[in-house]
Amino acid sequence: MITLAWPLVLLALPLPLLATWLPRAPDEQGAALRFHLDPNLAAEVARGTRGTGSLSPRLILALVAWVLLVLAAARPEWVSDPVRLPVSGRDLMIALDISGSMEVADYELNNRMVSRIALVKAVAERFIARREQDRLGLILFGSRAYLMTPLTFDRTTVGTMLSEAVVGLAGRETAVGDALALAVKHLRDQPEDNRVVILMTDGANNAGHIEPLAAAQLAVQAGVRVYTIGIGGGLGGGMAQSRSPFGAGAARAGSDFDPATLERIAEMTGGRFFSAHAREQLEEIYAELDRLEPSERDERSLTPRRSLYMWPAAGALLLSFGLAAAPLLSAGARRRVA
Repeated sequence: MITLAWPLVLLALPLPLLATWLPRAPDEQGAALRFHLDPNLAAEVARGTRGTGSLSPRLILALVAWVLLVLAAARPEWVSDPVRLPVSGRDLMIALDISGSMEVADYELNNRMVSRIALVKAVAERFIARREQDRLGLILFGSRAYLMTPLTFDRTTVGTMLSEAVVGLAGRETAVGDALALAVKHLRDQPEDNRVVILMTDGANNAGHIEPLAAAQLAVQAGVRVYTIGIGGGLGGGMAQSRSPFGAGAARAGSDFDPATLERIAEMTGGRFFSAHAREQLEEIYAELDRLEPSERDERSLTPRRSLYMWPAAGALLLSFGLAAAPLLSAGARRRVA
């Protein structure tokens, strides 16, 4: 089927008629806009529009060239039937803890100590960049949980929002249950066997309105798998120095970490629990998540379109060359006869 991308351009078809109705500028006025027009062709146009005499072949060719030029500007396209494309992918909702303790510097990256949030950003950004056919969402939580990006194929936006996350912006405490419940809310309407939450935290639930196990039960009912990741080089029980802008009390020691609850959440929902004691372990966790079996869904369609504007444009160009060369050829013929 042939369609026009810009059909309103066809309103320009009667413009040549309007040009014949414009008053001629007097010769003594030098400020008029002037353009060259073959006087013979101008006379033919005037006769044709006033109904005096028949249209000459040259005038017909000029009108056909104009129609072809306007048609080319309207962008004709050949549109084929839509093609359904089966897409294999996952719906991943990333819930990241940005409470005060995430500023603790107990990870080593490039031979220097960095904060937990800095390492998570560095590793998670590479993980996001590999999610070519997955839809991603991002939740940041502290004392409260906030949806930063809904599920989207726009990995660039998700990565940008993650890189701009600021520790303590959502509060100094940790609302694990609220974050998980918010993630389930935005996944429950998605296709089954395709709903995954990646929950990353370095502390126990000590804020919010929903208990973590109650949120896990909501995930079970909605068919959402939860993969929990415990963050912090001090998970073994040691203390880490805080560089939090909220003061020494904002950061918590590794003893606040609650691996039993995270492991129970993963077990209830059919996911897995990971402990990231070092950067290498965190990267291995993301590699393991890469191997999650994607489910096939048919959500994208492609409508093939092939542009055809070059054909009327080429026809108009050839006719224009013919009209321009005709006076020269006729003048040469008259000189040869003379």
